[in-house]
Amino acid sequence: MPQTIENNPNALTLRQDDRFFKLGQDSVLLSAFAKPRRNARVLDLGCGTGALALLIYRPDLQITGLEIQEGALDLFRQSIADNGVKMTALQGDLRRIRALLPHGSMDYVICNPPYFDRGAGKSAASPEKQTARQDTSCTVEDVAVAASFVLHTGGKAAFVFRPERLWTLLEALSRVRLVPKRLRFVHQNPLAPPSAVLAECRKGGSAEGLIVEPPLLVQSEEYSRIYEK
Repeated sequence: MPQTIENNPNALTLRQDDRFFKLGQDSVLLSAFAKPRRNARVLDLGCGTGALALLIYRPDLQITGLEIQEGALDLFRQSIADNGVKMTALQGDLRRIRALLPHGSMDYVICNPPYFDRGAGKSAASPEKQTARQDTSCTVEDVAVAASFVLHTGGKAAFVFRPERLWTLLEALSRVRLVPKRLRFVHQNPLAPPSAVLAECRKGGSAEGLIVEPPLLVQSEEYSRIYEK
């Protein structure tokens, strides 16, 4: 049954459905970490129901959401209409990005990619959630290739991922000239190992100058401010 969530952190209405993953911590934290410049052309790769795109929304941004699942995209389109905002909801497979969007057409990419390979992690409860959780429809390498293709040289991309698979992400990015420039780890408390990692990279340029930001603690005032913004 479709559900409407009012008063999300960007004060926009989000349409959700039990078949698909709902708004969660990772999308909220990535939306706060990502820093698209003013008037940027932004692509949400694998946008699902559009939660991340709606969270990062600003009137000056030109946001496109790309999603393979038509049902999730329908909910995103309903949210766009509900809020009266201008966004593009594009149906398609990111593995065929060359047929969907022009090369170098984006300034910034945001993505919450599938965390696990198809043989690892807890199996998702539905095919729709499995598509989002495990790389049955695309791999981390596919995501990196798609992001690099749409970004012009100097463009940036931001991801949220599992710390234990960080090397998988960084290796895939490096193969397509996406150079990590900012990293931030998310911890439940100062003594806990990281539960997520936020990464921003730049297309092209030197591999030097990586900034590892202070850890983001779930049990902190900053974390509460992110959710209350």
